[in-house]
Formats: sequence, structure tokens, C-alpha cells
Amino acid sequence: MPTGPRTQTIQAQSQNLPNNTETTRSPHHGQVIDGREKLRGHFAMILFALLISASFSFGALAAPHIDPGALSASRFMLAAIVMGLIAFFTGNKLVERGQILPKSPQRFLVLGALMGVYFVTMFEALKIASPVSTGAVFTLMPMISAAFGVLFLAQRVSPRMMISLLIAAAGAVWVIFRGDLNALLSFNIGTGEMTFFVGVVCHGAYAPLVRKLNRGEPVVMFSFWTLLACAVVLTIYAAWGIVSTDWLNLPAVVYWAGLYLTIFTTALTFFLLQYASLRLPASKVMSYGYLTPSFIIVIEGVSGRGWVNPSVALGALVTVIALLVLAFAKEG
Repeated sequence: MPTGPRTQTIQAQSQNLPNNTETTRSPHHGQVIDGREKLRGHFAMILFALLISASFSFGALAAPHIDPGALSASRFMLAAIVMGLIAFFTGNKLVERGQILPKSPQRFLVLGALMGVYFVTMFEALKIASPVSTGAVFTLMPMISAAFGVLFLAQRVSPRMMISLLIAAAGAVWVIFRGDLNALLSFNIGTGEMTFFVGVVCHGAYAPLVRKLNRGEPVVMFSFWTLLACAVVLTIYAAWGIVSTDWLNLPAVVYWAGLYLTIFTTALTFFLLQYASLRLPASKVMSYGYLTPSFIIVIEGVSGRGWVNPSVALGALVTVIALLVLAFAKEG
């Protein structure tokens, strides 16, 4: 996957494109994105969903030993450092000559704040709500992201795409509730779920805003400043947890989990999300979050922790089929 400026700005003259090449014209910068670039965006989001899914296992190992806010703030700060090193060794400039900050730095503060709110509300919600119910709220994100795509980018959501989103959401919810209809019907919306819903709305707005606020910067540069802004927001939120943590005497599992979360689940996933957001509509980008329960099923089964029952597996299959339909749906 290229990391130079070409990954950020894919420009072509429409008259030079083959007649049978599917293209998408971005409403900003006059970008024309061909079919191959969009396919790369889809692959990026599949890898994104896989890395996010694996992070649940690593996070569960570290969670009992460290304040979650402190862990998140540290991982985003380290991820920003990693992204900065990547930029240095690949020749990507993080700022223009003679500048200390990038142009319009408030753009990154907005994006970083959105992600910061998402993680803060997630931690707060999990104090008073179950992971099952918060996971159900998470499945609303693609629909919310599609709505923001219409609002910010004038993207169109075709009936086919809308139906696919609804089917995928139904399959994901079925997986989250382990195929238990009684558990699904007994779901009650409480304070924790409403708190997390605020974070989900912020996360849903993130993908379309990446494309709207991008000024043609390389993905590495854009990712660095967004990660740094998010680290600042989370550091403010988790200041007490950071100060009170005995960083030198944590169990080894925390360091290993933190390393995975920093490199793969933070730095790389931010890169993948922004890479895909510049090539695909927001509704398609965030819909890959529906794959998370399915990937978790596979990871848990392969690792020897047991496979789910056929009813749950069927829900996962429905989600995958709906996403395949969505992936090939016209963008309106």
C-alpha cells in the first residue's frame, strides 16, 4: 500500500479514463477515484475490522491492571510518535517549510475531539452498562455515518445501500446478543447506552469529515496530526489516571497489549480509516464495523476459546452477505 502523496490525492482527468472504469468524483479537490483505488479502500477496511476485533482480546488482558483512560491516552500519544517516525523515514513532511503547525490546525482538533469523545463516552458507559448493550448501540454507527455523509458531502445513499445497511445491522445485533431472542427483546435503553450513543454519533461524523477537512495532505501527515490531537484530548480527560498509574511496575501483559493497541489498533487503523475515507462513501467505510462481531467469533474459535452456536454463526453470515451487496452497490 503506497504511503506517498499519491495515496492522499488521486487525481485524473475524466477524459483519459477508460469508458468501463467505475469512478467516483469527490465533491472536494476535484478528485476522481477509479475502481482500483476503491477496491483498495475496501481491503483497507477489512483489515481495519480485523485489527479492531483482535484488540478486544488484548484490551481485556490489560484492562484489569490499568486505568482505561490512561491506557488510551498513552496509546494515542505513542501512536502519534510512531506515525511521526513513519513520516520521517518515508520522506513525508508533517508541516510545510517555515511552519510549526499544519495549515488550519483546528481541523485536526475537531477530528481528535470527535474520537476523544467517542472513547471517553465508551469508558463512561461501560461503568454502568453491559458490553452487550453498548455493542448494540455501536451497530448504529454506519447508519449515522451515512447520514453525515449526506449532510457534509452531499453523498447519496441508494435504496440498495440502505437495505444492505439495515440487513447488516440486523445480523450484527443478532450476533451481539448471541442469537438469544429473549435477550434481544429485553434490551432496555438506559443512561449508559444514551451516553455511548453520543460517542457513536461523534465517531459516525468522523469518516465524512476526514474527506471534507482534508486539504490534499499525505495520509501519514493527516493521521499524525489527528492522532496527536486525540492524544491531547484524552490526556486532559484522563489526567488523574495518568498521574496515579505506576508506569514502571505494571504487569508485562499491559506492555504487550499496549504495544499492539498502539501500533496496530491505533496508528495503523487510523491510517486505514483515513485511506479508505478518501476513496469510499462514509456509509460504506463505517459499515465494515459490522464485521467486528464475525471476526471476534473466528478469533475466539481459532484461539481455542470455543465456537458459537449455529444460530449466531448464521447471523454473522447474514452480515457478511449484506456487506458484500453493499460493497458493490452503486453510490447514487
